[in-house]
Amino acid sequence: MAIAETHLPTWVPFKKAVWHAGEFSLFFFRFIREVFKPPFEWKEFLYQCFKTGNKSLPLVAITAFIMGLVLTIQTRPSLAAFGAISLLPGMVSVSVIKEMGPVITAIICAGKISSRIGAELGSMKVTEQIDAMEVSAINPFRYLVVTRVLATTFMVPLLVIFADSISLFSAFLAYNIHGDITITHFYNLALSKLDWIDIFPSIIKSIFFGTAIGIIGCYKGFRVDGGTASVGTAANSAVVTASLAIFFIDMIAVQITDLL
Repeated sequence: MAIAETHLPTWVPFKKAVWHAGEFSLFFFRFIREVFKPPFEWKEFLYQCFKTGNKSLPLVAITAFIMGLVLTIQTRPSLAAFGAISLLPGMVSVSVIKEMGPVITAIICAGKISSRIGAELGSMKVTEQIDAMEVSAINPFRYLVVTRVLATTFMVPLLVIFADSISLFSAFLAYNIHGDITITHFYNLALSKLDWIDIFPSIIKSIFFGTAIGIIGCYKGFRVDGGTASVGTAANSAVVTASLAIFFIDMIAVQITDLL
């Protein structure tokens, strides 16, 4: 008996992890099932798209501008040492579009969107608003979860494309600090180094990033159990889990792209 009690705490984290994984899987499969059940909440979906995109746009724009600026300024001396300044636009475009743009934009969205969704649904759960929706014959899962997850799935790739554009423009400005190049020539050099294998996979993984951000935020919000303090815990947990999921998805996407 003493041996069993000694080894019991070792299994507790593993059992909790398996339980949470199973519960999240059921939550995700329920989302898939509810997506195809009519009626679809178009009004709420469009409203969530507006909140997701509009509220995140300034932060994404500032971060993308700084990202392109810093990447160009720090890379220029290394290329100049080898007399390869002409390769700078192509290097920046490939780096931003393939990896830095999607991942950094998704991390920003995880911090801003996933935490908002977790806190929003968590507060609704604590104040029993979700229970009131069920009593009113409204499907809270379809109205709250499906619309938010689809909104993030749709808007995060658009934010990534916007961030990539801003980063390339800031790279053009940074290039002209020590050089002189027209914007047309800069974009010709930048885009000439891109292929479909650079652009298409980055958009596809951005879609998965958006889905992960939305579903994790909703899951953490729906799992809130307790007082108002648990709402903050759910929001913080949503950010951490979504950020880890983004890196995990990116790792898988890189491996798949490397095989193509």
